[in-house]
Amino acid sequence: MLDAKPTTSPLQPHIQLTTTGDPFSDPTHYRSLVGALQYLTMTRPDLSYVGTMSYGLSFTRGASLNVLGYSDADWARCIETRRSTYGYSIFLGGNLVSWSSKKQPTVARSSCESDYRVMANAAAELI
Repeated sequence: MLDAKPTTSPLQPHIQLTTTGDPFSDPTHYRSLVGALQYLTMTRPDLSYVGTMSYGLSFTRGASLNVLGYSDADWARCIETRRSTYGYSIFLGGNLVSWSSKKQPTVARSSCESDYRVMANAAAELI
């Protein structure tokens, strides 16, 4: 990381999001905006990553069609529910073809349990 170039983020790293505070004035409009943003990030992978209009994901033809998956979980990250956040990415021949990031539906008792759950989800996606 010595040669890495830092970049700004819309949220400070030490900020924790909670459900306390003033609610949004128009919940229907809020849900509509969030749904539109989720649709865009799921259908446009280039928008899921920080970049510019000239950057995007390219699909190349490789020598082999190996399937490779990566997964990780952040144990008990949510400070209100103590549920873990997990994510995985699946590559086919070096091309990203599937990815997901979600909050786990139940509270994991250990980081190992949290990691096993994400590995099961990634394995199901691989199959």
